[in-house]
Amino acid sequence: MAYKTLLSVLTQPREVETTLAAAATVAQKMDAHLDVFCLGLDRTQIGYYYAGASAMIYQETLAQAQEDAEALQTAARSWLNKQNLRWSVEPAVAQIGSLTPLVGLRARFADLVVLPKPYGKDKGLDAEAAIEAALFAGQAPVLVVPEKGIDPNFGRRIVAAWNQSNESLVAIRRALPLLKAADLVNIAIIDPPQHGPERSDPGGALCQMLARHGVRTEVSVLARTMPRISDVICRHIRDQNADMAVMGAYGHSRFREAILGGTTRHMLELADVPVFMAH
Repeated sequence: MAYKTLLSVLTQPREVETTLAAAATVAQKMDAHLDVFCLGLDRTQIGYYYAGASAMIYQETLAQAQEDAEALQTAARSWLNKQNLRWSVEPAVAQIGSLTPLVGLRARFADLVVLPKPYGKDKGLDAEAAIEAALFAGQAPVLVVPEKGIDPNFGRRIVAAWNQSNESLVAIRRALPLLKAADLVNIAIIDPPQHGPERSDPGGALCQMLARHGVRTEVSVLARTMPRISDVICRHIRDQNADMAVMGAYGHSRFREAILGGTTRHMLELADVPVFMAH
């Protein structure tokens, strides 16, 4: 198995170089085709305008969204023309509320979706919505790129978070092409349950499965010495000098994570390495 179709979704001009460079790195590594979706967004909340203004505002904001999509398309084409890979670029216009089905439809037919980090300075709702659309509506794995981008040789040392959940198992299976190419994959297990099915050998069955695919693995059983699981994982990534993380996404509901926080959200806020996620 290998990734042969990659998708990247652009909604902001500042994402063009960093996100496309990351997507191009993966595409070249996997000899894959890169599809780039340039999305101009109408973020207008029509219901907040006085009677009679909606039509005028709607027309004006859609025209601006069209200009944004065309500008993104031009910038993406200009950057990709200098690269040695197979690619295509498609512009589109949507309101923020219809982003999910639009991105989800294209993500359904991609092996991997490469997207920018959704949280940070000047980040909008569209970045988080695009990740959730790819994961849930598209049922595709997502590689989230930090603001600094990724190293051309990324994926040499990978930390895979394992908690025996369906989400973490799906993420590890979807990440197999990257795991097989790594020098070492560290399976990180935080406070395994004393009476769970893997109590005598935490991570042993997973390591055996991965070893049969040629993945070089080791297991680290970690104590939860910090309040949040994401803090323990991020510290372990630094301790291992890892350049990529693999984990399941949204083990709790998205509503709960949006209101109360959760490991997925905190990892996307804190991680300074690319994070591979699947649900």
